[in-house]
Amino acid sequence: MNKTRSLWHPHYTLTPAIARALMDLEAARAVVEHTPLPPATEAELRHRARIRSTHYNYYEGRAEADLTPWLEYFAKTLALVFTAAKDEALRYAAQGVQAEPEELRRLDHRARTVLALFAKTQEVTTSQVAATLGRSERMARLLLNTWVKDGWLVITNPSNRKRAYGLSAVYRQYIYSLSAMHGVEK
Repeated sequence: MNKTRSLWHPHYTLTPAIARALMDLEAARAVVEHTPLPPATEAELRHRARIRSTHYNYYEGRAEADLTPWLEYFAKTLALVFTAAKDEALRYAAQGVQAEPEELRRLDHRARTVLALFAKTQEVTTSQVAATLGRSERMARLLLNTWVKDGWLVITNPSNRKRAYGLSAVYRQYIYSLSAMHGVEK
């Protein structure tokens, strides 16, 4: 009889709970790496967060586990991240960096992706939009028609075979100012 452990043993099985815990730990690690704590605070919080139960059995010790140190560590780290974000926003406001216009903020992620196509060309076709978004041409047509109704796109070539779309005047000013900032020539 083979004495090796089965791959289905709890020590080797990745359950959804373990996967979620690993993702949470990875997210916390990424936050800590991007916003370091003061060294003394970090050392103390890390030490308390690493204290583990002496039980190595998968099924024992979970009910008695104390997550308070880890939650405290995570909450303090998160507070530092939000404080840093607030400070950066205030710094940009003091420098007079202009916020994104309301018209651009209303666009969803697909519309923003299509808007980026206009930095290189004056018109886009259904097939270009479908390829860029990774959707079918039918879905691209539906989206383009919706965007025409919303007013940020206009039909520049109304033929059914080679229908083309361009930016409305309001959005054209934004794309040209954005492309001028990034060195793209028209």
